[in-house]
Amino acid sequence: MESISVFDMLKIGVGPSSSHTLGPWRAAERWIAELKEQDLFDKITAVKVDLFGSLSLTGKGHATDFAVVLGLYGADPETVPIDAISSIVSEVKLGNSLSLNNEREVPFNFSTDIVFNRKFLPFHSNGIRFTAITAKKQITSTFYSIGGGFVVKEERENAEKNKVVFATLPYPIEKGTDLLAYCKSTGTSISELVLENEKSLRTEKVIDVELQRIWTTMLECMYTGCHTQGNLPGGLNVRRRAFDMHLTLKGDLPYENPVEWLHTIRKTEVKFRQILKWVSCFALSVNEVNAALGRVVTAPTNGSAGVIPAVLMYYMVIENHNAGFKEIKQFLLVAGEIGSIFKKGATISAAMGGCQAEIGVSSAMAAAALCELMGGSPEQVLIAAEIAMEHHLGLTCDPIGGLVQVPCIERNSMGAIKAINAAELALDADPENVKVPLDKVVDTMWTTAKDMHANYKETSEGGLAVAVGLSDC
Repeated sequence: MESISVFDMLKIGVGPSSSHTLGPWRAAERWIAELKEQDLFDKITAVKVDLFGSLSLTGKGHATDFAVVLGLYGADPETVPIDAISSIVSEVKLGNSLSLNNEREVPFNFSTDIVFNRKFLPFHSNGIRFTAITAKKQITSTFYSIGGGFVVKEERENAEKNKVVFATLPYPIEKGTDLLAYCKSTGTSISELVLENEKSLRTEKVIDVELQRIWTTMLECMYTGCHTQGNLPGGLNVRRRAFDMHLTLKGDLPYENPVEWLHTIRKTEVKFRQILKWVSCFALSVNEVNAALGRVVTAPTNGSAGVIPAVLMYYMVIENHNAGFKEIKQFLLVAGEIGSIFKKGATISAAMGGCQAEIGVSSAMAAAALCELMGGSPEQVLIAAEIAMEHHLGLTCDPIGGLVQVPCIERNSMGAIKAINAAELALDADPENVKVPLDKVVDTMWTTAKDMHANYKETSEGGLAVAVGLSDC
């Protein structure tokens, strides 16, 4: 059975897209590692990159070409200074050369050595093929970015199901029924059970360090988004809104950093309407940072990165002012597990399933995590996830201009609000009277994904992307 860690679902990376930016970036890194393992790296005289399907159709708007170059260059998406990204790309463009892994200089024309092919490869809609040229031959290697920063090769075992296989866990979980059965037999909450699985992969100290790093990145991302004004890059001239919303909401209390900011806004008197605005502000702030090639946490993707931090902030700012790392840890463990169930049973790639696979899954993850923090039973936690996804079924992915901006940024706000509502509904629900179990909605989401027309799967060839063109913006 497939085993996916929480840290596979929640990954630190650079925006704007986990499947179109982080995935190709990681694929380039893996390809370089392949060449070194095969003793070919030092023989390379030139390289070429071909992008296929959705990676080609929306690759420009998602900075796929930038990501490929950064990956080949050897920059790490978790640590590369955000301010250095443009200078690295400019260096390659102006110099017509690329330092592979920052070790070996080869000629490289940014405009012609990255080829955007409109055709789709049979295996997956996000295909990327690398070609290494030596004095004697050409070597090609094809990867697929299957959502959430996951990358596979077609020949890999289980690849036909888009599976990534990891170490065996003490409580292997593929469906919601598996999760509930283990919770019942062990008498544990979902977060406690997930922690036991994680402890089979790494020590609890490492788990805590990594979860804290994820939360810190989320908090810093929200802080950055709330304190940055102006227009987003890409040509749509979309104005950042989190800055103005935050300015109106925060009041005059002083602070100097993200941690002080959190404590400050906890002191702000909040009414119902302002709660909605705060949640929207948190979600918008993250995805504005994401759209500007900032550092975010895939949750489970970059395009849906704002939902989970917004709902977690809602809990800490509105529901429980005493919440600390214990609650953050609990929230992220539950969210990660729910996300993995959707990935195993359906998809988290908009190129495969539309936006229901991104915003829908992130909303389900956040709803489930919030429900447990609010005292929900394991059964109610799964009900919360089901309710959140049920009301995202069929949501298309139709980004205008291929950019993760319109309607993507606002959708994070809507997904966060739905998650909170779903958790509240689940807390009042009787598990004995559930009509739609989580596993059924996962199956339905996958069926809907397969039935959905290709134009509505992150191609910018249908929906709003066509009805509202670049000229209208």
